[in-house]
Amino acid sequence: MTIVVDLDAQLARRRMSVGEFAAAVGITPANVAVLKNGRAKAVRFTTLDAFCRTLDCQPGDVLRWVPDEPASEI
Repeated sequence: MTIVVDLDAQLARRRMSVGEFAAAVGITPANVAVLKNGRAKAVRFTTLDAFCRTLDCQPGDVLRWVPDEPASEI
């Protein structure tokens, strides 16, 4: 199971840079990069709330679930 953070499309829609977004949300640009690159292990609900308020979107517009690939049989 993989949770993907789709910030790029939302940032483009709002014409917002990563730096502007980070400042508006109250996190560092480095932490935004961690989220965008799939290296984050968790996201606080307060942070997700700030994402949605800043981007005027729903949580599902920022996060999506991608199922694991089925194991191939030899």
